[in-house]
Amino acid sequence: MRLRLLLATLALLTTVTAVVSSLGAPLVPALATELGVPLEDAQWSLTATLLAGVVSTPLVGRLGTGRLRRPVVVGGLVLVTLGTVLAAVAPGLGLLVAGRALQGLGLSLVPLALAVARDVVPAHRLPGVVATLSVTTVAGAGLGYPLTSAVAGAGGIAAAFWLGTGLTAATLLLVLAVLPRDTGAPPAPVDWLGAALSGLGLLGVLLAVSRGEIWGWAAPTTLGSAGLGLLLMAAFVRRTLAVRHPLVDLRLGIRPGVAAPNLVAFVAGVGMYSMLTLVVVVVQTGDGGADWGLGRSVAVAGWVLVPYAVLSVLGNQAARAVARRFGTAALLPTGCLLFLAATLLLAVRHDSLAEVLVAMGVGGLGSGFTFSSLAALMVPHLPPHETGSALALNQVLRSLGFTVGSAASVTLMHLFGGVGETGFRSALLVVAGVWVLAALASWWLGRRTPGALAVG
Repeated sequence: MRLRLLLATLALLTTVTAVVSSLGAPLVPALATELGVPLEDAQWSLTATLLAGVVSTPLVGRLGTGRLRRPVVVGGLVLVTLGTVLAAVAPGLGLLVAGRALQGLGLSLVPLALAVARDVVPAHRLPGVVATLSVTTVAGAGLGYPLTSAVAGAGGIAAAFWLGTGLTAATLLLVLAVLPRDTGAPPAPVDWLGAALSGLGLLGVLLAVSRGEIWGWAAPTTLGSAGLGLLLMAAFVRRTLAVRHPLVDLRLGIRPGVAAPNLVAFVAGVGMYSMLTLVVVVVQTGDGGADWGLGRSVAVAGWVLVPYAVLSVLGNQAARAVARRFGTAALLPTGCLLFLAATLLLAVRHDSLAEVLVAMGVGGLGSGFTFSSLAALMVPHLPPHETGSALALNQVLRSLGFTVGSAASVTLMHLFGGVGETGFRSALLVVAGVWVLAALASWWLGRRTPGALAVG
């Protein structure tokens, strides 16, 4: 009974942090209107959350080892709760983005939940538990859309963030009651300089991507931001390969059996958040008549994601059945191809809610095959002492993909004709091309993967 309660708590932790992280997504068009800012600026209410998740995940993964795991999880939930309060009372975009960045710390708690499961779950049950916890993060993001939209439609934007406060506070109380205390080794060393280099580097690149249309793609500000960001990221990679205790182990990330899940984690993150961002745009834009877009409310935009969330969970079950029948090599390519089908469907058929719902359902199946498989495919190829580091890197790549997808989706629309049907369709076709490459790469890398390591 104690183990069941702990696993339920871990599932709630991964689900709620995903729900809270996605709170701003369906509100972006409404925020732009209410605050009187461009859509690209309002998009930072989502991008800041995802960027914070990318930067904090390796830090929290390092800090949350040994006897500090429980305090780090508790402290992370406290900061997420504070972030929801700040966003709820924010008078302008600046404070709202700051609160949303604090909420992004919740994404960094997912690898710690997986590490706790690795410690307490019997070996024969571990793959199923890891797959379930992995897919709850995706299902949580999908559930966050309708929850946010329904509450915001009834009580305003602030009410959606007060909902997040209640969810994280309840999760915090349950974690305090159930999460075991760790009495093991001291926490691992933290490369603070590496964290600063990666965070500032990503910020510079994302600023250039998201603001290039406004500043001008050849403007000194855009080029300088991108160039400085790339230089800082190169310095981060060099430092990571040189120091004894790197923030993330890049060498570990390219091992056979690990490389394909890491590649797909990034691409799936880009594709997933590009599609979710763009579907909100098409549902809320226009008047539903001759003009482009369906012209529906923020509440409707959120409920469109229900098929995605539900079929993510069903896709997880289908993936496990496929793995038992045909082996695991087909899981990632299948997930990529399902995502490809959903992206193409949305690009060519988006004139009614029914068409959008079908595309979201197919995307949910792809999500279930993809995200539930990543950690489960990696764990058998890793010795126990390296599992936490490898899963943290995979989570970083996934969150990095989320961040890039959030920042680049609207930018792609502007590049290909602005916030209109031409830009919308062209942006999705670019994402579709990426899915083709991901499917081919995951299939090729999967064929080259040797047998799994024996792990206990």
